[in-house]
Amino acid sequence: MRKITLFLLSSLLFSMTIYAGGYQVRLQGNKQNGMGLVGTSLNMGSSSIFYNPGALSLMKDKFHFELGASGIMSNVDFQRAGSNENYQTDNPLSTPFYVYGAGKINDMIAVGVGVYTPYGSTSKWDENWTGRLLIETIALKAIFVQPTISFNFNEKFGIGAGFILAMGDVKINKDLNYSGDAEANLEGSTTSYGFNIGAFYKASEKLAFGVDYRSEIMMKMKDGDATFTVPAALQTTIPKDNKFDAELPLPANLDFSISYQATEQLLLAFELDWVMWGTYKSLDFTFKEQGALLNSTNPREYKDTFIPRIGAQYKLNDQFQLRAGMYYDQSPTNEKYFTPETVSLNTFAYTLGLSYSPIEKLSIDVSFLQLFGQTAEKEYTPSNFKGTYQTIVYIPGIGVSFKL
Repeated sequence: MRKITLFLLSSLLFSMTIYAGGYQVRLQGNKQNGMGLVGTSLNMGSSSIFYNPGALSLMKDKFHFELGASGIMSNVDFQRAGSNENYQTDNPLSTPFYVYGAGKINDMIAVGVGVYTPYGSTSKWDENWTGRLLIETIALKAIFVQPTISFNFNEKFGIGAGFILAMGDVKINKDLNYSGDAEANLEGSTTSYGFNIGAFYKASEKLAFGVDYRSEIMMKMKDGDATFTVPAALQTTIPKDNKFDAELPLPANLDFSISYQATEQLLLAFELDWVMWGTYKSLDFTFKEQGALLNSTNPREYKDTFIPRIGAQYKLNDQFQLRAGMYYDQSPTNEKYFTPETVSLNTFAYTLGLSYSPIEKLSIDVSFLQLFGQTAEKEYTPSNFKGTYQTIVYIPGIGVSFKL
């Protein structure tokens, strides 16, 4: 029972970053989505609140607004080692969104606020799958709110910073290895804080550089609700209603980017993102009512990763812009501690995008991402759970941006 409960809680907490680690999809602007999610060296208006606050004060418009959403359609295939059993997830559509608004106070100062959902997802395995004692269903809702201020020293160089309020809500349901309808339901919510700082330098009319740092955010779960349905014989040792505390770091990101206006129509960009996953060494938690549940430390031993991205934008005319890009996201997981609730494989991604401006001040932006996880055999050694995983994700998106 102790091992089952450990897996429950690790699933609950780590699911908060299922799209930040495994797929590293930053769905914070449909223009950037179409360019391989490159954004740090681009000045595309109020979405700089997320990608690089340093660019915000150099935006061309007095006021700029953006809003949009994406639809995440993901699937995981799993085949248990030493058997012909094959299983797939049946994940519902997840719809992360973003809303940005920014304005210039004067020629040197701009302010804005962004509301976005960088970690919203649901993962659902079949109730009869071979790993049902580890994980069955996880649902996450997360909202980040980021007020931001930006300064420029001249027409070429700007800096900016934003405060991040991170709010998360998660639910999990799974079966337990006992007779009858033994199951566990876990729910929790948490609020934490971080920051985002960046610098933007436009070296010439054609060449721009950007650097952005988003801080580590420690998600601390306090008094999470754990409800267990177990046979009567175990109810004295496994409390039906319990509380737990735990914490999990969301890693810091340091992004470097360069963009080049090769021709009047063609814009090229490259970015390298350093995701500091090495801070995630273990998952520790404490139960309020001990019973048969003991405080525990669970190894993860993640490693830092680097994500190279390339993107391009081509202006057909005053109404249409085309975009394309790609990137490679290496899994941060340790070979000994690969868990099925966080299926993070080495992943290739390809992106496309299109903008249509029916009038000068309005742009309708669409994007499409396709992610392929490289097939690999993985194992979680504490439970001797081993098998072959493959992932594929489709993410269409649509947004609107307008300026005043």
